Amino acid sequence: MKVLVAGDYCPQYRVAELFDKGAYNAVLGDIKQYTKQADYSIVNFECPVTNGRETPILKNGPSLCCSRKGVEAIKWSGFDCVTLANNHFYDYGETGVKQTVSACNDEGIDIVGGGNNIERAAAVLYKSIGGKTLAVINCCEHEFSIATETSGGSNPLNPIQQYYAIQEAKKNATYVLIIAHGGHELFQLPSPRMQETYRFFIDAGADAIVNHHQHCYSGYEVYQGKPIIYGLGNFCFDEKGSTGSIWNEGYMIMLSFDDSISFKIIPYNQCDKEPKVVLLPEGSFDVKLNELNAIIHNKEQLVEHVNKYYDSCNKQNSYIFEPLMNRVYTSLRYRNIMPSLVSDKRKILAFDFISCESHRDRIIRFLSNYNK
Repeated sequence: MKVLVAGDYCPQYRVAELFDKGAYNAVLGDIKQYTKQADYSIVNFECPVTNGRETPILKNGPSLCCSRKGVEAIKWSGFDCVTLANNHFYDYGETGVKQTVSACNDEGIDIVGGGNNIERAAAVLYKSIGGKTLAVINCCEHEFSIATETSGGSNPLNPIQQYYAIQEAKKNATYVLIIAHGGHELFQLPSPRMQETYRFFIDAGADAIVNHHQHCYSGYEVYQGKPIIYGLGNFCFDEKGSTGSIWNEGYMIMLSFDDSISFKIIPYNQCDKEPKVVLLPEGSFDVKLNELNAIIHNKEQLVEHVNKYYDSCNKQNSYIFEPLMNRVYTSLRYRNIMPSLVSDKRKILAFDFISCESHRDRIIRFLSNYNK
């Protein structure tokens, strides 16, 4: 059983213009050779379907969307399934959720990881392929897209819930694939927490883990004989001003499920000088991947690199707690001209509310009321 998994897909800007003209081949023509080789092909649908008149929800970060042409292009290129557990699926609220689900249903594309409520979003997808059954579990880290009992959205990353989903899937399927959406944007390594969580999923019975979200590719490891892919990078995600960078590099993964589980890396360059996915020679990223893999396999090095990255974000992190959020103050703080308005006592209080699970539950409930 061969299963192809691709990363973040958001057909905007130049890609959207081509799709509006029906020029799917110009963007995704190279991909078909691999979707044809696979028994089942999956891509992360990183934006809801809208008609251009909807209002985005109140959130931090950009609100992404595409037209139904984005779904048609996925169907044309040979993908059978889209993952919906990501941080943008609920960008346009219930309308975006319903229109995305409807568009996928109309095109005959399977969905997993998202739906009209948490029960549907958390449901395991089962596919019978060549006399064997594949179970797909899809989840994402918590941001603004998480489904509830009464609202649509994505299936949240929750190791306890995923453990039970894996146990269910093992009873009903030959192989269990988990596709997760998480990590630090534009940082090419997993955090120790990610590694611990994904290894736990393998220990719980999953046969392979594939991650995306970071908008750049990461490394991988084989743990207990099972592959953990820590980041695929963007699959087709046009972005203004992003050329010649890690944003434009990515790879698909072809998983082969048999007596043992193997995989093949399919590198490409996407939405760089031209708005399309361009396949690269096999092994194009091997040097960098070997560097990343060496760090991933060394716990001390991984912690060191991740902590160095965290420290580089200290200024940005400090702004979150400042009472003023305007361009002038932020600029002065960045240049160390203006002192912080947050006292040490307030920082200690914030640490307590964030680090303590019970306190964090309370503060999340309090802050969530502002997003309604």
